[in-house]
Amino acid sequence: MKKRYLLFASYDYAYHILRPLQREIRRQGHEVCWFLEDTCPDRLFDDEKKLVSFGEVKKYNPLAVLAAGNIVYDFFPGIKVNLLHGYNIPKRLNRPDNHYRIRGWFDIYCSQGPKNTPGFLEREKRYGFFKSYETGWCRADEFFYADAVLNLPRERKCVYYATTFTKGVSSAVEVLPVIDKLAAEKPWDWIISFHPLLNDASLIDAYKEMASRHSNVRFLDGYKGLPTLAQADVMLCDNSSIILEMMLADKPVVTYKNTCPGPYLIDCTDIDEIGNALESAISRPDSLIQAMRNYVAQFEAHRDGHNSERVLAAVDDFILNQKNKLRSKPLNLFRKIKLRWRVKNKYFKYLLLRK
Repeated sequence: MKKRYLLFASYDYAYHILRPLQREIRRQGHEVCWFLEDTCPDRLFDDEKKLVSFGEVKKYNPLAVLAAGNIVYDFFPGIKVNLLHGYNIPKRLNRPDNHYRIRGWFDIYCSQGPKNTPGFLEREKRYGFFKSYETGWCRADEFFYADAVLNLPRERKCVYYATTFTKGVSSAVEVLPVIDKLAAEKPWDWIISFHPLLNDASLIDAYKEMASRHSNVRFLDGYKGLPTLAQADVMLCDNSSIILEMMLADKPVVTYKNTCPGPYLIDCTDIDEIGNALESAISRPDSLIQAMRNYVAQFEAHRDGHNSERVLAAVDDFILNQKNKLRSKPLNLFRKIKLRWRVKNKYFKYLLLRK
């Protein structure tokens, strides 16, 4: 019997997390559709089906709703599954870790590896209304389908600059003149893209203007996933979890003012150090590469390309063995009202509380 799954996308980075899962759903012979929030641009392919109303979702009646973010609509039918939208890299040492914030929307949390599984298991025991499964991150499956693509030879080295959207720990303002200078002086190509939540229009325009003056600099409107990583040899970053994705592709990272530096990256505290640091990273010193691989293994334990398969198995296990043994989810009244207020103009009939 075919099972139906719904992929829930709030931002465009969700495509790179959810498509490996879609591949596995189809491989198993089941059905899959997408639901895009207004905050997520429509980048669906011709063979990907989108549901455009809550009524269509109700009629489709998915077995599970799989979300690559912190929010899911509680009135959708199906088991609610949180796939996480990034790795748990701490950005500010003196602030709570949002990675583990339990908001009461989900039945299942799919953890990635030894770095975050204990945190979810501890909260599972504390709250009692969800189950945690260590599946690995669906996004990582893509890397194990494409080793040859990730390591294509090229004549010129390429640096990929990405930055976090978190204010106070982003390097975007300080690094702009450095990239401008290095683009003119070094025989490197550059790719630049920002997190979709970084919405400083003047800063984005400044980067686009800089890119327009250099034939070896490309500014991407949105992260393109594996194709972007495949084109780069090293990354320049700060505190974004995309650092782990680059390292997962076995490519070194240079950071500027990283809040938790270690031997697995080359961190610069002086803006003038960045050029030499990139030179060193491009040379791939053995000590750096080995430290990087050891570090990545703490976050992504399952490096076999079967993370999406484990997610679907977790859904089956939850329904068969766990669903009726958990406490009820919290009423979550304020969040539910806030969510319905946000969507009221599109779908007024769902203002009424459900469940």
